[in-house]
Amino acid sequence: MRFGHVGFGYRSTTSLQVDSTNNTGIRLICGLLTLELSVESDTAEHMEIEDLDENEDQVYSKFMRAHKCYDLIPTSAKLVIFDTQLNVKKAFFALVYNGVRAAPLWDSAKQDYVGMLTITDFINILKKYYRTPNARMDELEDHKIATWREVLNQQSKSFVYIDPDASLFDAVRALIDNHVHRLPVVDRTTGNAIYILTHKRILRFLHLYIKDVPRPSFMSKTLKELKIGTYDNVITATKDMPLITALNLFVENRISALPVLDENGHVVDIYAKFDVINLAAEKTYNNLDITVNDALQHRQNDETYEGVATCYEEDRVQDVMEKIVRAEVHRLVVTDGDGKVIGIVSLSDLLDYIILRPMLECVTPSSTCKRAPSATSQSSVCSSDRMDFACQSTAPEKSVDCDDAGHLWL
Repeated sequence: MRFGHVGFGYRSTTSLQVDSTNNTGIRLICGLLTLELSVESDTAEHMEIEDLDENEDQVYSKFMRAHKCYDLIPTSAKLVIFDTQLNVKKAFFALVYNGVRAAPLWDSAKQDYVGMLTITDFINILKKYYRTPNARMDELEDHKIATWREVLNQQSKSFVYIDPDASLFDAVRALIDNHVHRLPVVDRTTGNAIYILTHKRILRFLHLYIKDVPRPSFMSKTLKELKIGTYDNVITATKDMPLITALNLFVENRISALPVLDENGHVVDIYAKFDVINLAAEKTYNNLDITVNDALQHRQNDETYEGVATCYEEDRVQDVMEKIVRAEVHRLVVTDGDGKVIGIVSLSDLLDYIILRPMLECVTPSSTCKRAPSATSQSSVCSSDRMDFACQSTAPEKSVDCDDAGHLWL
């Protein structure tokens, strides 16, 4: 099977807008990246999906190997980059104002990217310094991002990124193996961060072409048959749970969302990490003793909210994928026939199974398997001062310092 490959003539027209009059420290407010698109000739630039007939389960994996991160970058995109000298409070307000969930951090002294600022950082700050309702959190109000990196001792953590020429398979692998949900695309030859890849955008890209490739047999099987998702120790919240308790659950259990249950144990809503940013948007973070139900009333664009997205263990993988893409969510709550929570299936669970799992290769007759090397091989793993493909310095032994909803905690 062959795919017409769109050739990208890379022409960056990014302009750095530094507001020196009020010293905001926002290095890039609205960068526009222009890509000159040109469809190459049929004989020169078609991407061949290798050995497709050998293993139909590997169709989506090989599809991802045949496409680069470039293929997901829109013709124009807004990217916010913060200088580490920026005030923490201003940074979170800037995330809200620009409608983004995370931003790369630029260290002017090192002249390099050093991490990401995410909603998880906002939650960590609230958890660490919240005392009583309406008490001023001086640390949030007054300190700089660099100060927080020192307080949380995250200076040694690496900036995880990927090169535009890396394959989407490498991108999926970097996201899942590093337990992050946002992967900056950085052109190390120019030093420009040009886009941020996510699980959702990658799955949506695959979904666009899903009818053009053969359908693997596992897509017709159920979540229960394939054991996709988390079904043990599912953490939930109640409507009357104090918000500060919910924030503690996010951090202590390293989860990105809490199904909200009514008094009968039925799931009626979901409170996600992204909802916490509404506290910054409405400047209501000084009172975290309110209930989860009260916090949900502040959800932005509530008029478009269609309720918690759910599925059943008996649903086929293809139906689950369709529902996630259509609902534009990061996860589905798995319920039983009575509407009670029995599990969670996330974008990470889905991509891990349909993209990474099929590329496992057996190394012994006893079927002891390891991940097959990616197309860019071991050289694609590197520290942030190298210029290879899917980049990370030495992977942490434990993932406790990584955020499954954002990036490395700062």
